[in-house]
Amino acid sequence: MRSPADRLVAELRGSVRDERVLSAVLAVPRPLFVPEQLSGEAWDNVALPIGCGQTISQPLVVARMCELLELEGTERVLDVGTGSGYHAALLARLAREVHSIELHRELSERAGRALAAAGAAVHLAIGDGCRGLPEHAPYDAINVAAAARGRVPPALGEQLAPGGRLVAPVEDDDGEQHLALLRKRGDVLHRTQLDRVRFVPLVPSGPG
Repeated sequence: MRSPADRLVAELRGSVRDERVLSAVLAVPRPLFVPEQLSGEAWDNVALPIGCGQTISQPLVVARMCELLELEGTERVLDVGTGSGYHAALLARLAREVHSIELHRELSERAGRALAAAGAAVHLAIGDGCRGLPEHAPYDAINVAAAARGRVPPALGEQLAPGGRLVAPVEDDDGEQHLALLRKRGDVLHRTQLDRVRFVPLVPSGPG
């Protein structure tokens, strides 16, 4: 009899081909990252509320975003929008070094406990994800787990290393969201629009 984790990975396999990503999904205990009352749904391929108006994203979307970053295990990664910490936990299995920033202190602290329980080494910060974490830049890959309006915040593109990849949901004027994949070639960012998605908005902490 297959475990819930095995069933989820089998479901994802039709859309996600990177075996390293699928192995990470299998290895990271998703129930650690959801509210206790929702633990019975932790391995379902659905988004779940985690408090502060935020969600833990659908596993398919998380896995797809990880796959788009094309991680080989040597990269320094920035994760914008720690949320539950689940996305960061997967990235920690796929890259060498992961920094994750979250606007809500409560969520960051809760994610820190979940990440520790999962054995995932992630450097956590509290602050405005729109500004990134310039003190640790440049990053080989940047993951943005909240929807930017119109375009990815310029500060994030500036913190991407040459040859780096950035994946983020971007909302257009009609309210539709799609994943955007940005590749940095020299000083130029090349953008490709991909899957339609639905994320909570990326909210700056304030002006300036």
